[in-house]
Amino acid sequence: MTNREYPDRPIVGVGAIILEAGRVLLARRAAEPLRGQWSIPGGMVELGETLRAACAREALEETGLEVRVGEVVDVFDSIIAGPQPSAPRYHYVLIDFLCEVVGGELRAGSDASEAQWFTESQLPPLGLRDVTLRVIEQAFRLRRPAD
Repeated sequence: MTNREYPDRPIVGVGAIILEAGRVLLARRAAEPLRGQWSIPGGMVELGETLRAACAREALEETGLEVRVGEVVDVFDSIIAGPQPSAPRYHYVLIDFLCEVVGGELRAGSDASEAQWFTESQLPPLGLRDVTLRVIEQAFRLRRPAD
């Protein structure tokens, strides 16, 4: 098993960008990495699990919501440095999916201390990582009707 902290190889993770009524659902991280920060609900893919199944499971565990997992919004590296640049503390390859709610009841769970809906205009003061803000903006663009 690969350690999450100071891993010997990148770890595959998924994110559920859940949009509804012009809002995005974010979870406040209860554990490292990014403890206390708002983020896209998600987590690690388990052995034998498909990417979409992992995304649906993680969304349910962190938010209490059942989601339909749609298209890929983005794939990117999330590398968080350690004290020595040659040894990253965390290295994830993340696949973020556009999701829609199909059931459940909103509640924070698992690795989330809070789960809350935000409009686009409410995002800048949250201090989201640049990559997180960018991928959420991409998801909003995908959902907007073409002019």
